[in-house]
Amino acid sequence: MKMKMKFKFVLIILLGVILSGCAGVSSKGIFGTGVSIAFDPRTTQIDDSIMQKNLAARILVKDKKYLLSVKSKVLDGRIFLTGKVDNPEEKLLLTKLAWEIKGARSVRNDIKIKEEFNFKRSAKDILITSQLRTAIILNKNIKATNYQIDTYKKKIYVYGIALTAEEKDLVISEAKEILDVEDVIASIILVEDLRIQRE
Repeated sequence: MKMKMKFKFVLIILLGVILSGCAGVSSKGIFGTGVSIAFDPRTTQIDDSIMQKNLAARILVKDKKYLLSVKSKVLDGRIFLTGKVDNPEEKLLLTKLAWEIKGARSVRNDIKIKEEFNFKRSAKDILITSQLRTAIILNKNIKATNYQIDTYKKKIYVYGIALTAEEKDLVISEAKEILDVEDVIASIILVEDLRIQRE
């Protein structure tokens, strides 16, 4: 019995490693590339990586269709989910899976329910994302590579790590200045708050 459990655990970990290496499960948001932390003083990167792989494996085991439709990111024990699913029950199920990951401090679920594709709206969202990305790259007081930006229905989702509270405020301010933006949802963690709770 113990051998079966051990084999199952190794299989899940192996699947996670393979998938994250080949498909980039954890590194992409809805439209853009993932957060590439240029300055990341955490000693918890390995913990986050293990949590990321465990979550990716659990999601895959639940249903293979989530491989392309749902993305996840773990920052300092905080789990962020994005993507699209067919119904609200699936969204709740994925939230529950994320909370069951050992070491999870919080779960931010920005998964959307699928609806008919609207080219005009999608093009506008991509334009908003690229405008904000350009603005923070040009702002010398912001470390642009520390942020992931996604836009959905004119709402900007910004994830990342700020070196200072002033930098965090600058990123949010830049996002609010983009034309046609209806809301800015920021999940920006300050470097000083990066302490994963250990058991």
